[in-house]
Amino acid sequence: MTSRPTAQAVLARLCDTPGDVVFGPAQAGEGNWVGAPSACLVDGAWWLAHRERVPEAQGRGRANVLSRSTDGATFDQVGEVSSADFGAASLERPRLVSLPDGGWRLYVSCSTPGSKHWWVESLDAPTVEGLAQGARTVVLAGDESQAWKDPVIWRAGAQWQMWVCRHPLDGGPAEADRMTSHHAVSDDGLRWTFTGGALVPTSGTWDSRGTRVTAAYDGGLFYDGRATAAENFHERTGLAAGRPPTAIAGPTPAGRTVRYLDLVRTSRGVRLFWESSRPDGSHDLRTTELEAR
Repeated sequence: MTSRPTAQAVLARLCDTPGDVVFGPAQAGEGNWVGAPSACLVDGAWWLAHRERVPEAQGRGRANVLSRSTDGATFDQVGEVSSADFGAASLERPRLVSLPDGGWRLYVSCSTPGSKHWWVESLDAPTVEGLAQGARTVVLAGDESQAWKDPVIWRAGAQWQMWVCRHPLDGGPAEADRMTSHHAVSDDGLRWTFTGGALVPTSGTWDSRGTRVTAAYDGGLFYDGRATAAENFHERTGLAAGRPPTAIAGPTPAGRTVRYLDLVRTSRGVRLFWESSRPDGSHDLRTTELEAR
């Protein structure tokens, strides 16, 4: 397989290109957001899970949508799971994973009604189309002091790896937007042991309010960051590396939301998927392919 572009080259592409729209919002304006993608390339077929959101007064994150493609750029919907399916006030970023037995798992980030609490639940099914009726497992329940959401999960041999976003709840609702990312391992992708690793904000910088890992790539971690609570939902993307991980590059330019980056290796290099802002305040899901040199 062709060698991959470097993580620094990926970040440079995010800074330089608007990408191509995969899915756009049904309506214009703030809160009409399509994005938070999770993509897979399995046996020549592309699979994509993403979140569709409407303004808060209309229900927030209404669904995680499942789609298929032959080229990684044009997708057709094959299913969806809704917030109502989980009794959730909202859904955020899903994670779609192919299982060793040929089945599929969708990790869903669910918001507890009337609370800043989130939990992560999974759905297992033989096919992507069948995930909405799949077997359910609560993976990360959270508690009164912390919310868990937006997991980045993959298998490394027999072991599963995860980076997941933690929101603290002990400071009250006004402080619950703060975020750090934490690492965990598992034998089955359902029961997790945290390793103590964390990506935390750096005081006085662009990511001082939050650091949410969105993709692991080429020995580094891409992550969403913001400096203030006002930048919630409008994060930019940076790059971290090392143990413990620390910021080494970025962020993407101010004035343009670039968040929830995902990456998939291709025969030519790597395909990027991310959520980006439009001038009217809405967000869409975009992609671009970066070829190795």
